[in-house]
Amino acid sequence: MHQNLDRTHALKAELEVDTVALGELISVVTTQWKLIISASLAVGALALGGSFLIPPTYTARTMFLPPQQPQSVAASALASLGALSGLAGGTLGGVKTTGDQYVSLMQSVNIQDRLVDHFQLMSEYESKYRFQARKTLAANVRINLGKKDGLITIEVDGSSPQLAADLANAHVSELRRLTGELALTEAQQRRVFFETELKKTREQLSQAQNALQQSGFNPGALKVEPKAAAEAYARIKAGATAAEVKLQTLRRSMAESSAEVQQQQTLLGALRNQLSKLESTDRPDASDAGYIDRYREYKYQESLFELFSRQFEVARLDESREGGLIQVVDEATPPEHKSKPKRAFIAAGAAFLAGLLLAIGLAARHFIAKVKVAG
Repeated sequence: MHQNLDRTHALKAELEVDTVALGELISVVTTQWKLIISASLAVGALALGGSFLIPPTYTARTMFLPPQQPQSVAASALASLGALSGLAGGTLGGVKTTGDQYVSLMQSVNIQDRLVDHFQLMSEYESKYRFQARKTLAANVRINLGKKDGLITIEVDGSSPQLAADLANAHVSELRRLTGELALTEAQQRRVFFETELKKTREQLSQAQNALQQSGFNPGALKVEPKAAAEAYARIKAGATAAEVKLQTLRRSMAESSAEVQQQQTLLGALRNQLSKLESTDRPDASDAGYIDRYREYKYQESLFELFSRQFEVARLDESREGGLIQVVDEATPPEHKSKPKRAFIAAGAAFLAGLLLAIGLAARHFIAKVKVAG
């Protein structure tokens, strides 16, 4: 019982001491309020005057919609290839262009270097080395991707309104240039892939045609190898080629025992069996063998060339329709007002900080003097 009373009295004594100390602190500050206010106003005025020495900064803003990537177009285009879809599968599978890629491209050295050279930013930023100018440029540019709307916003700080607006718009122009050189969208990748295959097949077709012409015309060979049979052979051989390439693609990302790999092996085996049957049943005489083999090779390359040509045109059409279209929503214009420095904020902040430090200093001086007197 006595212990509880002692604890209660001790707590009351501590509260009284804290109350006295707080009241004394408030009394010290309030008695010196004129000094605190006048000193704060003086510091705020000095900060306001000093802010006029800071060069003004202007901020320009542009907003655009990056190219959209409809995956259904890619799926339908690859489905139309039939057996040849395996050729493009390794190159195009799983590719989906997102707004994050376009943000990264605008932050790349490729674009930054061109902006540094075009706007002479090494002189503008007083940089001795190019990497310093790139670093300053990156600090003056803010690129944000809207998570909900997918719009990309570019904000650029510049020493003049025109420079800020030109730099913001130049980011979009340079992005258009770079995306035209790169294959980012699905349609662009299909176009590049089939363009490469088309060039190779055109050369092989020309070689097969020259070889066929050198073999000479043989009426007996035409009886043994009619045109319809040669075309069927070419189609099956083209399908076997596509199936073999697709199998190699699947083996890079899947195990040998996976269902997809096993199914593709079965398909390839069936196509090879059909080729073997055609080669055995349509075996020509020895005198006609050279012509028949060259004719088959010519029809095979011709079939590949027709398929690649058709798909190349489809890819070009898709690319022109949805490939690299960057739609500007808001073009950057020279800002009418500076964005920095915020002089009122600087003056108010300096005045508040000065008043706070002065009040703390007065209170500390009072308690130090009190301790010395008590000692």
